[in-house]
Amino acid sequence: MEPQKFAVFLFPSVSHAMKAEKILGDRGIAHKLIPMPRHISEDCGVCIRVGIDQQDQVAAILQGWVTWERIVPL
Repeated sequence: MEPQKFAVFLFPSVSHAMKAEKILGDRGIAHKLIPMPRHISEDCGVCIRVGIDQQDQVAAILQGWVTWERIVPL
């Protein structure tokens, strides 16, 4: 099994994800807004994918600015 390369941040709403995307973009953090992977949730929605090595940095940046539900390694 390959080690995980990415982590996805799951948000309570699309507006939370969009706010997080703006915050990360303004700070020059590499990220990608992607559709919710079906193996994580059947809900339609979006999440933000970052490199697994950026997970802690992204969590620290978003802390206090936007709420996320959980972080899942991919």
